[in-house]
Amino acid sequence: MSRDSTPPRAARPLALAAAWMGVALTSFALLAVSARELLDTMEPVQFLFLRTAFGLPLLVPLALWLAPGFYRTERLPLHLLRNLFHYGGQVFWITAIGILPLALVFALEFTTPVWAAVLALFFLGERLNRGRVVALVLGVAGVLVITRPGLQPIDLGVLIGLAAAVGFAVSLTATKGLTRSDGVFTILFWMLAMQLLIGLVPALLVWQPVVRADVPWLLVAAVTGITAHLGIAKAFQHADATVVLPMDFLRLPLIALVGAIYYGEGLDPWVIAGAALIFVGNEYSLRREGRFSR
Repeated sequence: MSRDSTPPRAARPLALAAAWMGVALTSFALLAVSARELLDTMEPVQFLFLRTAFGLPLLVPLALWLAPGFYRTERLPLHLLRNLFHYGGQVFWITAIGILPLALVFALEFTTPVWAAVLALFFLGERLNRGRVVALVLGVAGVLVITRPGLQPIDLGVLIGLAAAVGFAVSLTATKGLTRSDGVFTILFWMLAMQLLIGLVPALLVWQPVVRADVPWLLVAAVTGITAHLGIAKAFQHADATVVLPMDFLRLPLIALVGAIYYGEGLDPWVIAGAALIFVGNEYSLRREGRFSR
């Protein structure tokens, strides 16, 4: 390879971050499709339990190889708090996957940073600077554009999708604290171990026999549930949040394309417009906080 064809050193971390985010985006799309395919034969809580049960044996050997001692933590209460809300958020998210267009579910999920900022204000004592105020205002405006209250009835599925985003926001706030002491494999291990126990009784209450055709989709869900988290974590190792999180918004056009091709879902311009407002607010807040950090 000639000297001119060698990528600049500064561009390599960006390329690696983009590659890992590509893994994460593909994983999220496949996870949503696997949920959609399996909700015909089982309830969301059974899907989530089986995904976790399949995922834990896959994670442990990988963690032993890459992060020995991954199970050690001194913050079990915070892990438990995180996983109670993360489990609830996932149940709502999977339920919404079964009743709403995929693009709409992902657009509503993008409000997670907005609710996380509100929670950080009340429970962590963080201040609302100009960037966070802009993100909050545009995030609420985006939700109003998507739901259009007064112009159309509020869909129960939309409320479920927003409830998922709130659950993920609590989980995200707890994760911020956990990452100060625990690595990604520690967080993933306790997520799967705790949610396996949390979800056991709800799954048993609605249990349906698992047929052979379900197994490939359950494996897809188990693998992508791990690779989605790993992809984002690895992307953050190579680039700042101001670079990584805007890439995450590519999930919307990707899942919209999947919904259109495989499920014949139309692309609602109101959803795109609302998601764009949420994106602009989050991006402005990230860049402003990035300048202050520097």
